[in-house]
Amino acid sequence: METTVGVGERKHAEAYVLAHLEGTREDALAELERRARNHTPEHPRSPKRRRLFREGDGFLLVIDGAWQSFSTRFTVAELLDDSAAPPPPAAEPEPEVPEPGATVPPSPPSPSSPPVERYADGVPVRPSWLGRTDVQ
Repeated sequence: METTVGVGERKHAEAYVLAHLEGTREDALAELERRARNHTPEHPRSPKRRRLFREGDGFLLVIDGAWQSFSTRFTVAELLDDSAAPPPPAAEPEPEVPEPGATVPPSPPSPSSPPVERYADGVPVRPSWLGRTDVQ
């Protein structure tokens, strides 16, 4: 999303990533249209007119205020590179395949994960993301 911020001589555009979506381009456009229709920018404070345009792979929202117009552009884009992306998970070693006729020892029982403490409504007491270093 690219939107107009500030007013007067300090009016400028800033860009934000709204969300990451896995799916088809049509899915992304449908979600983007929903967000564009529901978007309420900071300026103008007293909107007089609101227009939403479809443009290629996105939308243009133009809101006229008493003195100035403000615009927000919503665009579907494919992420090609992210310098702050978490590293991919380490690949698990492939299991060894025993030779034909060899005896296979029984595998040790897998440790079961401890039960998750939950409130009465089913929500976990400790969120699963708490303590993760790859989430900021």
